[in-house]
Amino acid sequence: MKELKIKNSLIKLVQGDITELDTDVIVNAANAQLILGGGVAGAIRRKGGSSIQEECNKIGGTFVGGAVITTGGDLRARHVIHAVGPRMGEGNEDEKLKNATLNSLKLMDEHSLKVIAFPAISTGIFGYPIDKCATIMISTAKDYLAGETQIEEVIFCLYSTTDFQVFEKELK
Repeated sequence: MKELKIKNSLIKLVQGDITELDTDVIVNAANAQLILGGGVAGAIRRKGGSSIQEECNKIGGTFVGGAVITTGGDLRARHVIHAVGPRMGEGNEDEKLKNATLNSLKLMDEHSLKVIAFPAISTGIFGYPIDKCATIMISTAKDYLAGETQIEEVIFCLYSTTDFQVFEKELK
């Protein structure tokens, strides 16, 4: 299964490069300093241009589990939500990942945005297990969409086939 309807919203899975998506928002798996380094963040910096990093510098940072919004620079997506996931081993990682997902969805409603795409937050250099990530991010999205929201689509964009298959199994 590649999509699941919840009330008036859809959860969708796609495989590919999140920086190529034409959505209201793509989510950057950010660090607390909002420095666009490697992984998804590096791709966003390269394709979106320096203006995104400049906006992040003005914001200055956020807490683990937090999320902030900037414009999308030169990306097809109109905005980037920078969600700070946990590093494996820092403690309370599951709750922090849930909060990073939840705070991103709340920003969508605050800004009246409809379509968001998430990567598998914290599963790169932060070392979070992909199966636990899929469980937490999908269940958080399901719970949020079951409430009052104007979000139309929550997309999970997985770069590798393996990661896509893990999320697909979880969505079932």
